[in-house]
Amino acid sequence: MLNPGPEHCAALGGMLAEMHLTGLNFPLKRVNALGPSAWRELLVDGPGGEAIDIRRRQCDEIVAQWPKDLPSGIVHADLFPDNVFFAGGELCGVIDFYFACNDFLAYDLAICVNAWCADSHGRIDDARARALVTAYSARRALTEAEVAALPLLLRGAAMRFFATRHYDRAQRPDSPLDPGHYARILAFHENHPDAAQSWLS
Repeated sequence: MLNPGPEHCAALGGMLAEMHLTGLNFPLKRVNALGPSAWRELLVDGPGGEAIDIRRRQCDEIVAQWPKDLPSGIVHADLFPDNVFFAGGELCGVIDFYFACNDFLAYDLAICVNAWCADSHGRIDDARARALVTAYSARRALTEAEVAALPLLLRGAAMRFFATRHYDRAQRPDSPLDPGHYARILAFHENHPDAAQSWLS
């Protein structure tokens, strides 16, 4: 799904909630190797120059505020549009569970909002984000703590993918994954901390 619309985002939100609920009793555990404690070391010197110092400060701020106790379970952790298939307008398949692990369920939702709802300028499209979050919460209601943490989780999700893409670009300059896209998404969330609340109203 290369150009998802609100209807695709709604289908994704519902499926993600069902996946989270289904996995709650799954007995196996896997630590998220790319969780907040890993981001700082990925912000190596390389492309970006002085801007990397800014990212490091942003990373430190996000990690220092990271929630300690939100509902957790099995998350996909990499649910980008190219990992989801639609046929006849219906969501029919999900692939690439390589990064699946145990983490906050709302963090997985934040990853999806960034991946499915951002335009090329890093701005989150309100209609798509509202459709995704509303469909998710209709199947699995977010707790008050999750709602309060969502703006920070969105920033953290942006930092995670900026950090890994920056690291890849530093090691392999021809990497096709652009860290700048996630820098723009991070900037959006920094400048619009109340956006997430409008998707839940």
